[in-house]
Amino acid sequence: MKLKLVGPDHASLECDALVLLEFEGSPRPDPTSTLGPLRESGEITGKPLELTLLHSVAGYKAHRVLLAGAGKREKLEISSFWKLIAAATRFLKGKGVKSIALALEAGFDSPDHVSAAAQAVIEACWEPDQLKTAADKDGSHTVNELAISVSGASEGLNSAVMAGQIIGEAANLARDISVEPPNVLTPMALADRARAMAKANGLTCEVLDTDRMRQLGMGALLGVAQGSAEPGAMIIIEYKPEKATTDDRLALIGKGVTFDTGGISIKPADGMEKMKYDMCGAAAVIGAMQAIARLKPTVSVTGIVPTVENMPGSKAQRPGDIVTSLSGKTIEILNTDAEGRLILADAITYAKQLGCTHLVDAATLTGAIVVALGNNQSGVFTNNDDLLGRWMAAAKGAGEKMWQMPADDEYRELLKTVYADIGNVGGRAGGASSAAVFLKEFVGDTPWIHVDIAGTAWLDDAKPYMAKGPTAIPLGTFVKLALNWK
Repeated sequence: MKLKLVGPDHASLECDALVLLEFEGSPRPDPTSTLGPLRESGEITGKPLELTLLHSVAGYKAHRVLLAGAGKREKLEISSFWKLIAAATRFLKGKGVKSIALALEAGFDSPDHVSAAAQAVIEACWEPDQLKTAADKDGSHTVNELAISVSGASEGLNSAVMAGQIIGEAANLARDISVEPPNVLTPMALADRARAMAKANGLTCEVLDTDRMRQLGMGALLGVAQGSAEPGAMIIIEYKPEKATTDDRLALIGKGVTFDTGGISIKPADGMEKMKYDMCGAAAVIGAMQAIARLKPTVSVTGIVPTVENMPGSKAQRPGDIVTSLSGKTIEILNTDAEGRLILADAITYAKQLGCTHLVDAATLTGAIVVALGNNQSGVFTNNDDLLGRWMAAAKGAGEKMWQMPADDEYRELLKTVYADIGNVGGRAGGASSAAVFLKEFVGDTPWIHVDIAGTAWLDDAKPYMAKGPTAIPLGTFVKLALNWK
């Protein structure tokens, strides 16, 4: 897609469609006298995501003008702004629009808004149809050009457009990987995707195979992997800045279960096909590492992806088994469907052994977080208030909604077991928190964030602003955290 930044004279822009933000209760001036009657009649109200398409509006060179309802001016946050621009793009591309101009008025043309707009348009064009035959694809429904009109000086805005494009393309890479079917995207295939991304972006990528992981002592990960004919792996992607401004080393860790049957503690058949999404955290890390390589923050970043397939094969681990993790701690397997925390335990320990000073993991970890927060916010757990502040600021800038959840030491009591150092589940009550505290056991004193994305990693149905399927959350926050690192 061709993106460009232009001046405030949006009325003279020649394009298939011009998008104007329409605010509820405080609409922009209408020099054409076209909109007044529509506003008075109530046809145009400016309510959130209300889209009104007008053709051949006097005074505008654009073939169409789309009034995009932005709601109350004072309530339009970056997350809502992103959704609005994405919804407008999906609406227009469905009508065959090829070139879009977006007019941003003063107060909504900051670098953050410009970056979010570019990212939204790129992500809105994504569709989960990679494996459809050409006859079933409608390639005509895509946007080729975007012009962003701003009200004044463009200092720093060209860089913002580029950043938005880079993050949007990285998110679409993550979604491409996440939507692949599990018979195609095995753990080793996921490793191949990581290698290809790293090679294309000048990053180093190492993949630890079964033999190497056994030598190192990654018994928690290998215990999960042993039930499948597909071998597991540990993927390590390294970004090192040319001129680092800190000795900190940030680790981004993503759960990579390419398919999760639940193992011997097998899941119900209804909806099990969605368990191909149990690697969305891994895909977000791979996509984030691409964006980081291109945007070049000044902090070292290591992407770590533990990847397995959780199957109930003849060699699968059983409830009652005890495994020894890379940390040396023993874990009693009480439920084989609590596998994500096992592979993350070894990944967290390995990140610490590599010298990472700050850890962030993202995982589709628990159904309990969906019960607690629904599908609108990801749950955030931490052992460090400073890192939490950085993370939440990055999430706000990325427009990804997060909510802090408790990870108090009291939840550790739920994980006690007679036969091993820790059990891998703690019962239904407080399930998201006890899962986080399980991970905390392997973190120690290292500053750490755990993000449970089980409710936000994919959409079961298309929204006006996004296609059905993976969302790439929390890729944007990963990238903003690295860019803003001090």
